[in-house]
Amino acid sequence: MTVPEEAVPSDVTTEVRRRPALSPSRASDFKQCPLLYRFRAVDRLPEIPTKAQVRGTVVHAVLEQLYALPAAERVPATAHRLLQPAWAKLSEEAPELAGQLFGEGDSLDDWLASAGEMIDGYFTLEDPRRLEPEACELLVESELPSGVLLRGYIDRLDVAPTGEIRVVDYKTGAAPREIGEAKALFQMKFYALVLWRLRGVVPRQLRLMYLSDRQSLAYTPDEAELKRFERTLEAIWDAVMRAAKTGDFRPNKSKLCDYCDHKAFCPEFGGTPPEYPGWPEPDSGTETVLDRTD
Repeated sequence: MTVPEEAVPSDVTTEVRRRPALSPSRASDFKQCPLLYRFRAVDRLPEIPTKAQVRGTVVHAVLEQLYALPAAERVPATAHRLLQPAWAKLSEEAPELAGQLFGEGDSLDDWLASAGEMIDGYFTLEDPRRLEPEACELLVESELPSGVLLRGYIDRLDVAPTGEIRVVDYKTGAAPREIGEAKALFQMKFYALVLWRLRGVVPRQLRLMYLSDRQSLAYTPDEAELKRFERTLEAIWDAVMRAAKTGDFRPNKSKLCDYCDHKAFCPEFGGTPPEYPGWPEPDSGTETVLDRTD
């Protein structure tokens, strides 16, 4: 199980040598606030994960392991048995997590029980015994004709015998309001575009599964829409590259600042960003944007 970048401090994220690319999370960061993008993708400032983020990581790991089992074994009892080992492996990979998440009076058992409720929510939405995904936690990467490199992880990829593709994404938060839903669909369109460029097939369905609310949303993209979305991503990357030359990643103050871990470094709140380290080069040994999202 790989720990998501968003769910662990940056000093425990394994650095790998890859060409800088655009991921759905980092594209959303830049749209929200270019300075936030810099803090996360370039400076790699540490962020303390929340219980909800780490719970999402554990639930994703359980569902990935569930689909590695024979179909007949993919039942709720089996999934619940996978929870404790999934948490044990995660805490072994990032041993400081337990201390960050659970203080005096906090109950690990209660937290694991809340993860179990997410698992139960999943089983109300579909029967995994009837499915044989092509892949789970699939890393996809594609270079657009313009040269922009796209990279991200897909929770699950279903391919029908007829070749039709369905992209499935598990969400462990509540079903979003309009802004949150648009952000989730942005992520799914990103995956649809990458798959279209890789396989020449537009996914038939993009499915978001909200395990907490036990709801699912389905969306059907088309080729014209993905071409427009491709131009949007190219414009975002062009803006990133312009900012990268000078380090001029400007803050964009909004209500979302209330949830930012980096206000102490933000000029909008009287802070001073760290000295700009320069844009990471592919041979620097640092992956700037690879991430795992829930």
